[in-house]
Parts: sequence; structure tokens; C-alpha cells
Amino acid sequence: MAGNRITLRISGAQLEYTDEHPSLLAALEAHNVCVEYQCREGYCGSCRTRLIKGEVSYAGQPLAFIQQGEILPCCCKANGDIEIEL
Repeated sequence: MAGNRITLRISGAQLEYTDEHPSLLAALEAHNVCVEYQCREGYCGSCRTRLIKGEVSYAGQPLAFIQQGEILPCCCKANGDIEIEL
């Protein structure tokens, strides 16, 4: 299955992302990208980052407060190619 591309704005790295990853955080970890997190469930907001381009979806509404343009990689999946502020 063809994957989607995650672009990391700060480093310019481009990573492949497939549906086999349960979350965006899991995909980033699979590529050895270090992301701060605590809960992996959308409760704490430690992994909060800015979504520059693209769209993500959540299985359930996260409890942590996020502002417009922010995402929680621990509990979202990319919908197509995305660019994030990492």
C-alpha cells in the first residue's frame, strides 16, 4: 500500500506514512523522530505541534486543548500528505 508523505518543516525531512501506523506519533517514532509526549491518548497535550499543510483526523475528540492549526500527533492520523512544525 502506498503511503502518504510527512514533511518536517524544521529539518526538511520527508517521511513515508502508511495506515499500518496507529497514529502520527507512531509513524514519527518509526522514523526515529523524537517527539515529546506523555499520554498517547490526547489527554495531556504534550505532543502538541502546528500543522502547516494538509489535514489530520481523530478517532475521537481529544481532551487536551488545541488551538486552530495545532494537532496532537499521539492520537491523530494524516489524511494524505501533511507538513508539520517539527
